[in-house]
Amino acid sequence: MTNRQEDKSARVFFALWPGKAQQTALAAWQPPLKKLCGGKAMRAETLHTTLVFLGNVAQHRLEALKLAAQEVSGAPFELCLDEVRYWGHNHIAYAAPAGVPAQLARLVQQLEQRLHQHRFRFDPRSYKPHLTLLRHAKWDDTPLPAPPAVAWPVHEFVLAQSLRDERGAYYRMLAYFPLVDVKANGLP
Repeated sequence: MTNRQEDKSARVFFALWPGKAQQTALAAWQPPLKKLCGGKAMRAETLHTTLVFLGNVAQHRLEALKLAAQEVSGAPFELCLDEVRYWGHNHIAYAAPAGVPAQLARLVQQLEQRLHQHRFRFDPRSYKPHLTLLRHAKWDDTPLPAPPAVAWPVHEFVLAQSLRDERGAYYRMLAYFPLVDVKANGLP
């Protein structure tokens, strides 16, 4: 007989989650963008930047997943979202940084390494940070107008679970992982 708890899974991912001020600033980009591209605006509280998407993970492995993420270290950094782009293959308009901060690239690399070491599966890909603003958008290759930049101080990453209700997707935070400036805390 199988244990029902082992049969259950959660759809999970690691992400950066903006604070209320950044959510509000990014949500302000949506109305003018929607006039250009159409589509459906993401709710402000769902705006995030995925680091690693794992998909369905067995409930009994979630604690091991949290422990793997605790092995990741990194310093806080600023993510400056200053461009709007369009991906035609999945019809999304999204916010992106003009350049990827080195700390962000290291964070994703470390997270992927730890997950691999702990035998978690995920799709390896070239990391391109983005924050989806509109789904079902339509645009061409013409550059989209740049809105005012949003500076986002990143002090933690999260493990989130993706769920659905009558309003669409929503997310539950399962764990928070602080980024600690080792030098500022006097650690070697």
